[in-house]
Parts: sequence; structure tokens; C-alpha cells
Amino acid sequence: MGNEFVYEDITIPEMSMPELLHESVAKHNGKPAMTFAGVETTYSELLDRVQRVAKGLKIRGVSRGDHVALMLPNCPQYPISYYATLYLGAVVVQVNPMYQPDELQHVLSDADVKLLIVLDDLQPVYEAIKSETGVKEVISVSLTTASFFDELAQEELIEDGPVIINPKQDAAVIQYTGGTTGRSKGAVLTHFNIVANTLQSSATQTDQQNVGNEKVLTVIPLFHVYGMTSAMSLTFYRGANMLLLPRFDVEQVVAMIETEKPTSFPGVPTMYMALLQYFQRKPFDLSSLSVFTSGSAPLPVEVIKKVNGLTTSPVLEGFGLSEASPVTHRNPLDGMQKTGSIGVPIPNTKSKIVDIATGDVDLPVGEVGELVVAGPQIMKGYYKLPDETRNAIRDGWLYTGDLAKVDEDGYFFIVGRKKEMIIASGFNVYPIEVEGVIYKIPGVQEAAVIGVPDAYRGETVKAFVVKDKDALLREEDIESYCKEKLASYKVPRAIEFLEELPKTAVGKILKRELVRTEKTK
Repeated sequence: MGNEFVYEDITIPEMSMPELLHESVAKHNGKPAMTFAGVETTYSELLDRVQRVAKGLKIRGVSRGDHVALMLPNCPQYPISYYATLYLGAVVVQVNPMYQPDELQHVLSDADVKLLIVLDDLQPVYEAIKSETGVKEVISVSLTTASFFDELAQEELIEDGPVIINPKQDAAVIQYTGGTTGRSKGAVLTHFNIVANTLQSSATQTDQQNVGNEKVLTVIPLFHVYGMTSAMSLTFYRGANMLLLPRFDVEQVVAMIETEKPTSFPGVPTMYMALLQYFQRKPFDLSSLSVFTSGSAPLPVEVIKKVNGLTTSPVLEGFGLSEASPVTHRNPLDGMQKTGSIGVPIPNTKSKIVDIATGDVDLPVGEVGELVVAGPQIMKGYYKLPDETRNAIRDGWLYTGDLAKVDEDGYFFIVGRKKEMIIASGFNVYPIEVEGVIYKIPGVQEAAVIGVPDAYRGETVKAFVVKDKDALLREEDIESYCKEKLASYKVPRAIEFLEELPKTAVGKILKRELVRTEKTK
């Protein structure tokens, strides 16, 4: 193991997220914390608005332990709302703005959300299901005109500092992920979990001399755990400037790279593919960027090689999951990088491969098993799901459900997924949820959903459907119905009608046969 790379452990203080923000403001108060639509917000201005909005939320009844949902794109109001909620000892519930009413209803109800902060354009999605939730109040945000949120930001400064928080016990965020039943489950992340992962991630950066002068191009969504930590929290901790874009548009991203000269770009595979395709048509200057990271889904090796050919700074793959706040592994900036590998465990993190059957036997180098991890970033548990928590966290080890192997140098490689989860454009898709929607369509007898390779999205959703005998059902009927009920990345991109689905002797659908047949086409 002569090439083994091991990160040194670091000291992680027991502190809350607002305390971490206060530290950054004290060090960097006059520097820009974020830039949106050409307007800069300094660190002192950020803290001022966080405190004012916290006061506004407090007046409207938000107190310690209450759950506040954020349904916003990347915009200044997101970090302000996020930290204002934490300032009160309340808990942030992060909501995907692409959710359709049924999906939103599940999260708002399951998480016992008291107050919702939502983009005005998305309010109709909430209005469709508001009577089925326990939400007491809604605060609208506009990116173009004055809104209820702006009234909050005019409140007097909060008299006291942040609420006293027990970092290792008090929840900061409920991050929704997928469950074995197909319904999302909330990973409860404490203040200490996120503070730890922020400091762990920072320790993997080699450019410590440039702290306070970095610019982070932030188009990965902040509602996603990857964006939350690797963009927002890490940016503020390092005194950097977060360049916010509300959605990925390749021309807007290229324009920002050329005009703002960002130093860091945390991305997902589909973004790198789009940038590569654009560059091949119209080259642009990437020289300002010294850090490229990729997460959320595997980045195809061929794409990595092509992107690396455009710049002197390689794209570094990492690995994480919602239950780990999220980062657990990454390829080292100042060590050997292995294309196709997720790298090595980050500081203060242990990782190993165990047998799939029991999870009790440690496997040797090169053998495929389940990836398990341990560290200070591991969640407290799933919200209101003690059985699932006990299954996921055993003796301090988080069982990821991912199949992996480790080589002789200690580098880990993901080789598959134990779950049936599909990752489309960096987003998790759970087949049973899509199947549940398809089964509601008149004329559908049976349905099964799998992931199939996609050159752009990494994976995409394919549905196999058996129609009722006399049903006049077309592919476009299924697609249009799914578009009404599901976020766009969950909608099947391919639909195939079959006379029957392969089954076991007891009638269980054999998805592995569908996958096998698909590979032979």
C-alpha cells in the first residue's frame, strides 16, 4: 500500500450553525458573502438580515424545535431563511421546488411543518394540498417584486443572540431522502453533524492561503444536501463569495465563469456534460477555476477524461449521502487521484466494506460488498422512524446501501446499488413511487420501473406497463399523467408495453429480468 493516502483528523468544536456563521462574520464582515443578479451582500449585511428575519419569524410564533420548510430556488432569501430558522433553535425542512402537490403534501405532513417559506410562483402547488397539512402560516418570496418576506427583513434586530443550542442533540435540518417503502424519509441532521461536515470538507481543500478570496459558483441547488454543505455552509465558513444562480442554464453558467471568474465549481455529472458539449462548440476561459468537484451521481470516466483535458485542475469525484450531511469520501486535491474512484474517507471518517448478507463481516481488498461509514457527520436518525434508524445505523456505522470495493491504496469504488434507487441528473428516484402513480392511470394492469443508462442524465427512468385487455392507452397518456403528479426528473423517459411482466412462482415481479433484457437490446 505504498500509494495509500490518509487525511489527518481535525479538531471539531461543539458549536451551532449560527455560532459558526458569527465566527465568519467577525473575520470577513466587509467582504461579499453572496452575489445574486449582480447585487452583492456582505457578511455583515447577511447577519443583519438573518437576525431581522429571525425576529419576524419569532413574532409569527416560530420557537425552539418548530419545523420551518423552505421551498425556494437558489437566491439570497434561501441562506437568510435557513440561518434565521436555526437562530431560533427551530429546524429547517428542505423542500425540492420541483415537487408536485402529492410529494409536497407528504413532506409537509410527515415533517410536522409549522411554517412554509415559498417562492410566490410555487404557491399554487401548496394551495392544492394546504388543507391536508398542518402548516399554520406561509411566507411568500419574490425574486422580482416586494413580498411578505421583505416585510420580515424590515423587522427590528432581535434583542438577543442565537438561542442556546445543544449541538450534538438539537436538530438543525430534516433532509428528505428515499425509503424502502418508496416514500421519502427525513434524515435528522444535528448542528454538530453539519458543522463537522463543513470543517471536514474544508480540511480537504489545499488552497488554505486563498481563504476569504474564493468565489464559489453555486448552481447546485441549496435544498439538496450537497449544495447545503459543499456550497453554502463551506462557502460561508471559508469567508468566500457564493455566486448564486437559481437554475442551471449552460449559457448563464458560462457567462458567469467568464465575467465573475469563480475559483470553485461544485457540480453534478449532467452539468459537466452540458459544459463539455458547450465548450466543444464554443470554447470559453476556465482558467480562474482551481477546484472542480462532482457529486450526487457517478460521473462517467470518459466525461471526466474529456473535461480534465480542458483544464489544469482535475474534476475530483467524491461521495456522500443525506444521512451523512453528506460528504464521506473524496479524491484528494494534493494526493493521487483515481479516475472512477470516489476517493478516500475525509478527515475523522472511517469506512469499510462488509458482506451484503449480514453486514457483520469485513471484506478484504477488491471484494464487493456494502459500503459502511462512521464519523461525526452521521445523522441522528430518521424522523419518527425508529426501526429504519436501527437498521441504517448499527454500532455507530451507517449502512449506505451502496455496493462498493476498496483497492490496495485505500481508494473506494462504487460498483452498484443495493437499493433499486435510480439517480437521474443527480436526483434520487425511487421506482415504487413512480409505479404508484402509474397504477392510478385507468387501463393500467401492472407496472414496473427500472433505471436505464442515459448518456446525459447518467440514468433515466423506464416504465414497463401491462394494459388492461381493452384499454386504449398510449405512451403519451402515461407520460402526461406522470408529469402532473411527479417532479420532471421522476417522469419515465421511456415507456414499453408488455403482454406480461416476468414473475417468481409466488407472483413477485422480477425486475432483475427486466434489467437483464434491457441490457441485451
